[in-house]
Amino acid sequence: MTTDAGDQRRAALVYNPIKVDAERLRGQVIHFSRHAGWADPLFFTTSVEDLGQGPVRDALAQHVDAVLVAGGDGTVRAVAEALAHTGVPLTIVPSGTGNLLARNLRLPLDDPERIIRTAFTGDRMRMDIGFAQLRRVDGSADTHGFVVMGGIGLDAAMIANTRPRLKKRVGWMAYVDGAARSLATAKPFRVVYQVAGHRMHTARVQSVLYANCGSLPAGLELIPEASVVDGSMDVAVFQPKGWWGWIFVWRRVAWDNSVLRRFRAGRRVLSLRTRDNAVRYARGTALDVAASGPQPVQLDGDEFGVAVHIIARIEPGALTVTVPAGHDLRGL
Repeated sequence: MTTDAGDQRRAALVYNPIKVDAERLRGQVIHFSRHAGWADPLFFTTSVEDLGQGPVRDALAQHVDAVLVAGGDGTVRAVAEALAHTGVPLTIVPSGTGNLLARNLRLPLDDPERIIRTAFTGDRMRMDIGFAQLRRVDGSADTHGFVVMGGIGLDAAMIANTRPRLKKRVGWMAYVDGAARSLATAKPFRVVYQVAGHRMHTARVQSVLYANCGSLPAGLELIPEASVVDGSMDVAVFQPKGWWGWIFVWRRVAWDNSVLRRFRAGRRVLSLRTRDNAVRYARGTALDVAASGPQPVQLDGDEFGVAVHIIARIEPGALTVTVPAGHDLRGL
């Protein structure tokens, strides 16, 4: 018995043609679509002007049953933003420099065929997605989604100072160069911020991060307790005092969070240590942060200009993603 083509399910692939081997990728998606008995997939490319929202809207207008995305973190962010609350599952084919969401979901980064297959045969899970309203200097505001984390201040300046050619050549390590170039001129700025469920604070900071998940490349745990399924946003406020303060920041991220916290004895050491205030953490469903002047902003590693006020929120379970069948979801 054959199935009428009009009744077959259909997937769409949204990809950044600069980041992938388009011919090979399209062929793989066609192969697994046919093997699963689905209709031949639709293909959409992103552009500098449209990072993925438009292609997703076009795909949804044609009633696709699944969307695959291949590109950098910015492409994944844009496609996820457009798919929020639709129920259409997203399959992330790791393709870019950071693959931040794929890393946090613990997806295999070097087996694209296995990932593509999950669009048709994998398990589905619902994860949180964040949205940030950015208030500009002229009073205008615009809202954008994020799946990993956003920030205002030094972290955004670091991304802005990362050289594209170096990033293309050495990958995420290029951000080390961007950080060094940014630290040379970094100046603290005054913010007033409030995390939902907590009291209001004022502080001189270098950066305020609002995160849906907290793992970075090279095993670094920026916010080790962040989770994509807990319905909450984790906030990290970086307020080092002078150059010595940056030593405490690095210790917290590279040693405390990424090494000691993994072991029972290490957690015991952390419980006995006197806490410094170089990094302050908080958790809630939303963050309201106002800066004393315009500061650079980033979302999932992309520059978003400057803003003076940000309201970020988490929308629980708003995004459906696919993972390999039997994928261990504990700790996500």
